[in-house]
Amino acid sequence: MGHGAVVNPPRERQLRGHPLGDPVLAALVSGMTAFGLVMLYSASFDFLVSIGHSPFEAVGKQLIWLLLGLVSAGFMALIDYHHWQRWALPLIALAIFLLVLVVFIGEQRYGASRGLWGGSVQPSELAKLAVIIYLAVWLYAKRDFLHTWGFGLLPLGIILGAVAGLIFLQPDLSAGVTVFMLGTLLYMLSVRDLRIVALLLAIAVLLAILMVVAMPTGRARMDSYLTGLRDPLESSYHMQRSIEAIVNGGLVGMGLGQGVSKWYGWLPFPHTDSIYAVIIEELGLLGGLAVWGGFAALFWRGIRIASRAPDMLGALLASGITFWIVGEALLNMGVMVGIFPFAGNALPFFSAGGSNLVVSLAGIGLLLNIARQGRSNANFWRFSHADSGLRRRHRRGRVSRHGGAASAEE
Repeated sequence: MGHGAVVNPPRERQLRGHPLGDPVLAALVSGMTAFGLVMLYSASFDFLVSIGHSPFEAVGKQLIWLLLGLVSAGFMALIDYHHWQRWALPLIALAIFLLVLVVFIGEQRYGASRGLWGGSVQPSELAKLAVIIYLAVWLYAKRDFLHTWGFGLLPLGIILGAVAGLIFLQPDLSAGVTVFMLGTLLYMLSVRDLRIVALLLAIAVLLAILMVVAMPTGRARMDSYLTGLRDPLESSYHMQRSIEAIVNGGLVGMGLGQGVSKWYGWLPFPHTDSIYAVIIEELGLLGGLAVWGGFAALFWRGIRIASRAPDMLGALLASGITFWIVGEALLNMGVMVGIFPFAGNALPFFSAGGSNLVVSLAGIGLLLNIARQGRSNANFWRFSHADSGLRRRHRRGRVSRHGGAASAEE
């Protein structure tokens, strides 16, 4: 599936921004990651000791993944994001290949097969970023035809169906729904037609609900969630322990390292899925709000980067990455306080898990790259039509004689 012309912005635009791209975003993510390591140690200490492991095991592994994540972030930050117009297809192909491997040879844990190489690598995390990059490139290349069924909605449905379907087979409901909703969001940002947006949003929500209730795991989680809304004492064991930890924390918390819910056999997955409950128990409501505020600030910086992107491709990439990371965080925190049904996803930059950390940092690196090329007078909403008009007016000028590649300066 071709991606159209490859646009390489002029060098002076690439050097216009801050060398870091967005120093506020870089400092914000660095701070959250450092805070995450502290809370990971606190949340995993008692659990690991009680099962006979080193208390530093989780943090040690996370530090190794952090180094890999910093390398991936550096690569994404330094390489012009327009190169992904050439690399998007191999990336999505790699993600699909790994998802197929998981279905056949993935390691079984807790009734699901989600990881490779001892469960340490989860291709569904890579698939989220791969879908954002591939769809941003594809939507940018097909921006003249997105309103048509054959070139717009149908190919989009096939792409999302293939990736989300493989993730649902693991089964991983939250990751599958995340991929589906991210694709829908990027399409809605591209078409800018309120009627199509409203129709597509309604279809997306309906399909997401059907996907969840069609699977036994999804139905069980939804039943438990609805039961808990009616009577918290009848909610799932996991939710009861999470709410108990939050109540223990109160306003200022029990103190760093002093929480009791993380003890072995009490709160399930204290250093992965449930780390937000541990944060509130030990640092109180104020600590929980600080984490929420960190992701709110990340959302602000990400949308700001999207609004100043030099072209529609950068705007779509920045929007997709921002909604993905912040959406994962809101879902995790919402689950822990009983707002959403249990999803089982990680809290970015906090939960133990190498795949999530590496891919999230890679996404941040790509955001910084777009920020470095941004301009202060950009307006995201003009790109859909402005780029299309430019393409029609200068279609002949986009053909390059060098190696068959096309390039243009905006």
